[in-house]
Amino acid sequence: MKKLTVVIVSYNVRHYLTQCLVSVQRAARDIDHEIIVVDNDSTDDTVDYLRKHFAQSITLIESQHNLGFARANNIAIRQSQSQYVLLLNPDTIISEDSLSLVLDFMDSHPKAGGAGACMMGADGSLAPESRRALPTPWVSMLKMLGFSRKYYMSHLPWDKPSQIDIMSGAFCMLRREALNKVGLLDETFFMYGEDIDLSYRILKGGFENWYVPAKILHYKGESTKKSTYRYVHIFYQAMLIFFRKHYSHASLLVTLPIKAAIYFRALLALVQMQYQRIRTSLGFDHTGDPDMQYFLQGSEQMKQQCTLLAQRKGLQIHDGELPEALPRYSCIVFDTEGMSFSDIFARLQQLSANDPILGTYYPGTQTIITPFEAIE
Repeated sequence: MKKLTVVIVSYNVRHYLTQCLVSVQRAARDIDHEIIVVDNDSTDDTVDYLRKHFAQSITLIESQHNLGFARANNIAIRQSQSQYVLLLNPDTIISEDSLSLVLDFMDSHPKAGGAGACMMGADGSLAPESRRALPTPWVSMLKMLGFSRKYYMSHLPWDKPSQIDIMSGAFCMLRREALNKVGLLDETFFMYGEDIDLSYRILKGGFENWYVPAKILHYKGESTKKSTYRYVHIFYQAMLIFFRKHYSHASLLVTLPIKAAIYFRALLALVQMQYQRIRTSLGFDHTGDPDMQYFLQGSEQMKQQCTLLAQRKGLQIHDGELPEALPRYSCIVFDTEGMSFSDIFARLQQLSANDPILGTYYPGTQTIITPFEAIE
């Protein structure tokens, strides 16, 4: 039996997936592991690229349909025989020591059914969803009203392991023993909510969920487009599914306000989305700001390759030392072949006060990846 199976479900994010796989291979170098990628019928060149470049290092499952997150993960989990299973989003990068840190913790805490990591945003900020409380009716109502400290367990330290209620599906380390007892992901959830449901069932099964301060970066949204009506429908429908499944026994005095709040937030999200589209169509807002300036941090070879790419794409490139005060729109592009991901994360956090965004360049793909786009 292997120590670890890493399961990644991907849909039309080839550049981000490639970067994720490179980081997983580095982190799992000394771990008996397997990597299973389930492609949910991508329409880009993901499958062909994986066959060409990762055929010897991953198991590729090519779905002919978009199965959703839960069902796709379950297919891979059932094919695996490892002691632990890691569910990992394709739009993540993990540090070189992340897997060993979490696995060592799980080995020394046999009651831990699952563990999450310290997630960072692409601007170096710490993601509050790294630690979440159970969305009871009261906690859910507070969250809906904008009071989120209790939901995000803000009282917990970031630099120490802590017991939590809910793990994020972006990085979710699971003990096989716990899965065998409580079951796999609930396939009623197409996307979103299944991590909350599984976390809750792990707790009800007598296990513990933990936060471990192992660093990962999550682009938060590249694996799913969050500016569509389909996203709003799926996201808020998942909230209703969870609530009906676990709190249907509550009185109408409790359930009606929660359901009303969910529908209200869904309506508000749709209104905000339409408003943003109108602003964009009128030219008030735009993505991929032409004023973005790219600062290269890496080897001379990396800088030369990025400069050639920038000339083709008309980008504003700087290959010298970083100025003390960065321009308003700044992207720091790190050489992922010449630097460890751990060092990149540390450097990004040092620069976070200047509000830069993360860029990465990997010579194997000759692509600059930012939170908004892949430039090749």
